[in-house]
Amino acid sequence: AEYRYGEGELIMLKIAMSEISRLFDAIQAVDELYLPVEKGNEVEFGLYSADAKVRLDALQTVKSAKDMFFPFQEDLMKFHMDGKKISVEAAAKKDKDFVVFGVRACDARSFSILDKVFLADPVDTYYQARREHGIVVSMACHRPEETCFCSTFGIDATKPEGDVVTWIAEDTLYWEAQTEKGEGLTKKVEAVLAESDSKAVEAQQAAVKEILKKLPLADLDLSYFTSRPELEIFKREEWKELSSHCLGCGTCTFVCPTCQCYDVRDYDTGHGIERYRCWDSCMYRDFTMMAHGTNRKSQVERFRQRFMHKLVYNPLRNDGEFSCVGCGRCLKKCPNSLNIVKVAKTLGGTQA
Repeated sequence: AEYRYGEGELIMLKIAMSEISRLFDAIQAVDELYLPVEKGNEVEFGLYSADAKVRLDALQTVKSAKDMFFPFQEDLMKFHMDGKKISVEAAAKKDKDFVVFGVRACDARSFSILDKVFLADPVDTYYQARREHGIVVSMACHRPEETCFCSTFGIDATKPEGDVVTWIAEDTLYWEAQTEKGEGLTKKVEAVLAESDSKAVEAQQAAVKEILKKLPLADLDLSYFTSRPELEIFKREEWKELSSHCLGCGTCTFVCPTCQCYDVRDYDTGHGIERYRCWDSCMYRDFTMMAHGTNRKSQVERFRQRFMHKLVYNPLRNDGEFSCVGCGRCLKKCPNSLNIVKVAKTLGGTQA
């Protein structure tokens, strides 16, 4: 089909799921393609190959799609030493376009939250390069789970943000560009797509919206955190009891799409020093060993900091926007069920 863009109305395209590899091959021919693939017993975003076990049916990857723009580990620079002479070589930044395919609505929203951190002055140029070259192909949810609560944050799981949005309905993948980047990618792969109406998509959207209304967390109320004084919330006695069961394992931070804490480390290669950064957790004791002396020495302080940031500090500084997208990963992964919903319901007046 020839991609058309007329009178401000996007043209929906489609491809049968039985031929989806043709679409993947067409994308991979022009840009690097990353999408959910099965690795061992888990699903993570990985580089597409003909023998990759693609899992578009998986609702979530273990690590969120933020890994594509803010990698788990990233080289920053190298120091070369020749006697007393030291030279510095900056690590190469992303300079080629790449496509992240199959990003769910919650993860797609997380990018705008991360942008406010990494693209604010001083701009993180490594993150900036990835955002500039990254093309997001999001995928609507058709089977939300009981741990999902993205609608709390105004996220539409039936039409996610992204450069292109896709739906899988009736054994067909439907495709619709939403940005200039999306239009550009569509034109590159239009040969494998056929024009379509939107009836199947609209039917699925209506059905999924009914499911979303019935989910256990559909009515989660966070108004307490934006209506009460910051200090009042900070001083709540419940923090002590909540944190007493926290293991400080950091799992919640590593699966979270919006956590942005990282550590910078130097590694002696024997031929010089390599500096890199890697994800870190505010829940770790050594993370809060700060030079100015206001260390968070106790677990209750560290636990409180994490959730105050997500539920209070971030909304205060970003026009009411919480640092959470309701993906539910922490509900699934916390070994002691000390997730953000537990905290919100306890402090908000409703026992979890």
